[in-house]
Amino acid sequence: MAIPFFKELKISGYLIKQKLMGRKRYPLVLMLEPLFRCNLGCAGCGKIDYPDAILNRRMSAQECWDAAEECGAPMVAIPGGEPLIHKEIGEIVRGLVARKKFVSLCTNALLLEKKLDLFEPSPYLFFSVHLDGLREHHDKSVCQEGVFDRAVSAIKAAKARGFTVNVNATIFDNYPAEEIAKFLDFTAELGVGVSMSPGYAYERAPDQEHFLNRTKTKKLFRDVFALGKGKKWSFMHSSLFLDFLAGNQEYHCTPWGMPARNIFGWQKPCYLLGEGYTKTFKELMETTDWDSYGTGKYEKCANCMAHCGYEPTAATAALNNPLKTMWVALRGVRTTGPMAPEIDLSTQRPAQYIFAEQVQKKLSEIRKDEAAAAAAKQAAKEQKDSTAA
Repeated sequence: MAIPFFKELKISGYLIKQKLMGRKRYPLVLMLEPLFRCNLGCAGCGKIDYPDAILNRRMSAQECWDAAEECGAPMVAIPGGEPLIHKEIGEIVRGLVARKKFVSLCTNALLLEKKLDLFEPSPYLFFSVHLDGLREHHDKSVCQEGVFDRAVSAIKAAKARGFTVNVNATIFDNYPAEEIAKFLDFTAELGVGVSMSPGYAYERAPDQEHFLNRTKTKKLFRDVFALGKGKKWSFMHSSLFLDFLAGNQEYHCTPWGMPARNIFGWQKPCYLLGEGYTKTFKELMETTDWDSYGTGKYEKCANCMAHCGYEPTAATAALNNPLKTMWVALRGVRTTGPMAPEIDLSTQRPAQYIFAEQVQKKLSEIRKDEAAAAAAKQAAKEQKDSTAA
């Protein structure tokens, strides 16, 4: 795989430490969303469906650093929204790198060339550029023409400046395996690693028709991996996670493995599913009913095979079964034969829909803060006027 040895070594050390300390639940990657605002409106994304009062909010650099320290995960992924819109993004990244966190800055790359001077190449910094496929497919996915060409130009510019660049692709239904294979051939020519994940069915996403179910996901990835035999595709995933995508491993998600911190707070239970928020990471870990979430337990999780839930599971499995991990890595992903048993959905609890409630709660907090700030400003003015008189 394309994961740098230096990074793999440090993360393995972290995992071994957690095991020796007897911890059953611990974070691997902090999903840090300092803003929700984006300069694209992708049809499969529900992240930007908020009122302007919320889209205009930002986490400060200090809040971002505090979240990283509080969580303690060795890696920090910065999605969004579009992180490069944040005025303090350079400062945020520098602070995280100074804390020896592996930072994956996720971006659609529309602003990347313009903002490269904000960053310095480092073994701790990786740009993860969103590319869902080749030109026609990607531009259709992000609902804007020309984005693919700008992203590729930015990737080349960043690589020329000495930065490490990977691409991340979200896979939806009706995407032929042959076209995905052509895209992966292109990434190999471009000299970048790839992370791929099935699209999660955000309840507020404009397009609800093209999310994959688990059966389709496994069949599609088997077909893709079969086409890749003998090719030098560079995946930024563990071999066991790729084997899971092809239906060869029976895993349950570990949502605490990639906890999310955003302008609302610490998100329950995971990066993809917002069903409440806590003020601290400790509170998130101790008050979330983890056993009530996951495929087979909750309707919203029924078809999820996303990396944020299952990559941490695969990492733990690799730690517990090193020989199996080595065998899968040497053999490659199996693309024929029976699949692992599917999780039974018959006893899952029905979905709850609380998005509007969470939004209204945050809006109330914003209005309260704004009113307090206005009152303080008025009091300061009156005090100044009184002193002057």
